[in-house]
Amino acid sequence: MEKILITGGKGFFSSRLVQYYKGKYEFLVTDKDELDITDEKNVNEIFEKFNPDIVIHAAAIAVTDFCNKNPEAAYKINVNGAINVAKATKKIGGKLVFISSEQVFNGNTNPGPFKEDDEAVPDTVYGKNKLEAEKSLRDIIDELWIVRFTWLFGLPDRNCGMAGNILWETISSIMKNEKITVSSNEFRGMTYVYNMIENFQILFKSPYGTYHLGSENNQNRYEIVKSIFKKLGLESRIDELIIEDKEKYKTNPRDIRLNCDKARSTGMNFYTTDEALEICIKEYGINLR
Repeated sequence: MEKILITGGKGFFSSRLVQYYKGKYEFLVTDKDELDITDEKNVNEIFEKFNPDIVIHAAAIAVTDFCNKNPEAAYKINVNGAINVAKATKKIGGKLVFISSEQVFNGNTNPGPFKEDDEAVPDTVYGKNKLEAEKSLRDIIDELWIVRFTWLFGLPDRNCGMAGNILWETISSIMKNEKITVSSNEFRGMTYVYNMIENFQILFKSPYGTYHLGSENNQNRYEIVKSIFKKLGLESRIDELIIEDKEKYKTNPRDIRLNCDKARSTGMNFYTTDEALEICIKEYGINLR
């Protein structure tokens, strides 16, 4: 049985991946309490003791506002921490999956969907951290998959971490009878977390390199929220609860969609965002009517 060490193991994506592949791989799940990725000695000791075949590096400070206000702390975790993980992985002869982000394209003025070799122009500290880490890791280890995720969504699961996402935020607002203000000038892929997870066993057999992973989507964020209401059987409440924000991103629409053709060429399969929302809602049996 192959051994996988995962950093950021209590997070939204990682905790579900471990549950999904339980019994197929032997996991060492680490989070900040078990592994200080900024301490090179600590990283080396834990990696050498477990000796994983694959390392999934998902640990990061991903809160955009925090990173912008605390750039030194963000750099220490997001760049230096990733470098320590890459060096330790190389030292033990392992393979590394680095979880990057669509937000490396957050400052691009040209529209997506973006391919892996398109120029990335990040305009946030987090996006800049991820892009710098990508470049540094390529110089350290050859056995490397860099995967840029679209925005993941899903619902609460027992013993799994949770994070804000388009579906849960919408459902939470509906249950609290709160109005939802959403931009019609924002475009991004939104991926059901389990659809992402099920493709990782294919990624492990794919050639090393950079991959865009996730659902493709041509609807703006406002249209997606309206679609969620319809799938929940709440079409009659759209005008009551959803406010279209036409001003946000008006002069420069935010378009960070990813082109995932390369991933599909390896056999990975992703639903469209609209299909994925339908599947997730049905799987959890959500009924708010």
